[in-house]
Amino acid sequence: MDYNRQQAWQLLRQHVHSEVLLKHCLAVEIAMRAYAAKFGEDVEYWGAVGLLHDVDFEKFPDDHPHHARELLSAAGYNSQFITDVEAHARDWQPERTLLQKTLLAVDELTGFIIACALVRPDKSLGNLELKSVMKKMKDKAFARAVNRETITVSAAAMEVDFKEHVEFVTHALARAVTLPEYQELPLIG
Repeated sequence: MDYNRQQAWQLLRQHVHSEVLLKHCLAVEIAMRAYAAKFGEDVEYWGAVGLLHDVDFEKFPDDHPHHARELLSAAGYNSQFITDVEAHARDWQPERTLLQKTLLAVDELTGFIIACALVRPDKSLGNLELKSVMKKMKDKAFARAVNRETITVSAAAMEVDFKEHVEFVTHALARAVTLPEYQELPLIG
C-alpha cells in the first residue's frame, strides 16, 4: 500500500473534526517522521501511523484505540499498519517494535511541548528551550492531564536519553511548523 500523506490526512479529517485533536495528530506525525529519518526507517509509513494514531478517538473516546482497526481496514490499510496504530494503547501487552515504542514515546510528549510553547510570551516552538520543558515536567500543576510516567518510561523503552528525546521532538516540531503542509492548520495559533 502507498502511505500517501494526503490520503491519510483526508481520512483523518473524515473521522476527526476537533481542531485540537487534528493538531495533536499533526504533531505526532511530525515527531514520527523525524524519528523515522533518524532511524533510517520509512518516513512516509511512520508519518502515516503518527497522523492516524487517534483516528477513532473522537467517535470512541472510551474505547480508543480499539476501533482503529475497523476504520483503517475499511480505508484499505493493512493489518500491520493497524497493529502499529493500536500499539500505542497504554495497556498493550505484546512487546512493542521500535516504531510502536516511538509512537508511545511521542504521543503525549508532543502535546506537552506545545503546551510549554503556548505559555511563553512569544508562543514560539523555535525559541523553546530544553530547560523550560524540563522545568514544566516537574510542575505537576502544569498540563496535569499529561501522563509524565508514560512519557519517561516510553522514552526509556526506546533506549534514548530523556533530555535528548525532548530536545529532538522540540526541534522537529519547530522545524516542521514552517513547512507548507503544516500551514493549513498551524500547531500554534
